[in-house]
Amino acid sequence: MGGKISTPVSVSSRQLTIGEVATRSGVAVSAIHFYESKGLIQSMRTAGNQRRFPAGVLRRIAIIKVAQRAGISLEEIKTTLDSYPQGSKLTTKEWEKLSSRWRESMNERIERLTRLRDELDQCIGCGCLSLEDCPLRNPDDRLGKEGSGPRILERP
Repeated sequence: MGGKISTPVSVSSRQLTIGEVATRSGVAVSAIHFYESKGLIQSMRTAGNQRRFPAGVLRRIAIIKVAQRAGISLEEIKTTLDSYPQGSKLTTKEWEKLSSRWRESMNERIERLTRLRDELDQCIGCGCLSLEDCPLRNPDDRLGKEGSGPRILERP
């Protein structure tokens, strides 16, 4: 029986084409190119100059997608991910450490968004003094002295 003996390919050594990465991750090829250009993910080139990605890139892209959905900037995502080698599989402790870095900024954003939602129909502190509420919230245009923009809604 001269059958071909196949050796199992470990998940960590398996190389994926950009099409496979796009299909498996649910991210457009253009987004994969973009992530790579920003240094969020890395590929290798074959002898024929085709991109190949380690299977671990799927987890990294999943983290990027979740973080973006949570409102974390690509710059902040990159800074955090740069703490870990590109090809490494994050341990539970590493994931906890990584996610905790984002928790505080997410809580601040949630607070700002909640305040924006709750006060949006109120004076935003633009300094125009056109709303009945403004003389109470912004007497003598004191907010205008602090800077431009909607000072009340943009407060820390």
